[in-house]
Amino acid sequence: MSTVGTKCTDRVVGAILASWRYDISGISPEMRRDYESHFAECARCRARQKFHRSLDVSLAVLTSLSALFFLFALAVLKHIKPLEHVAFKILGLDIFDMYHMLISAGIAGLCFSLIAMALVLMATPAPSYLGGIAAERARLIEQRLPDAIKSLRPR
Repeated sequence: MSTVGTKCTDRVVGAILASWRYDISGISPEMRRDYESHFAECARCRARQKFHRSLDVSLAVLTSLSALFFLFALAVLKHIKPLEHVAFKILGLDIFDMYHMLISAGIAGLCFSLIAMALVLMATPAPSYLGGIAAERARLIEQRLPDAIKSLRPR
């Protein structure tokens, strides 16, 4: 659904939500009720909130994948010999120099990825959003369980 032609039903509340990037996870329950009712009636704000949450989750996933790829690259460098032919013939480097250069680049990339991931997770409500989705899915799964299994689960 495109929100280009639609207008917010309450421009004041919509402006407040826009300045918060449509994140109401850190506000009091009394205020949250008002904003949740606005989300229920305003298709534009609901769509924009969904867009912002998917953007936050995408950033968190991308920075996590980046860190995993740098870890994988470091593991490959640890267990596979560096490209000796490329080091000797094309680049004119010593094997030792090339290996240290690649390890240094891998460690720098891993550090940068971890810092970026920490910044994304601190600056966005993605962790609480993903936690809410996980809790909702767990409730749905628990409702489908047979009574015999539900009785075994401690409360």
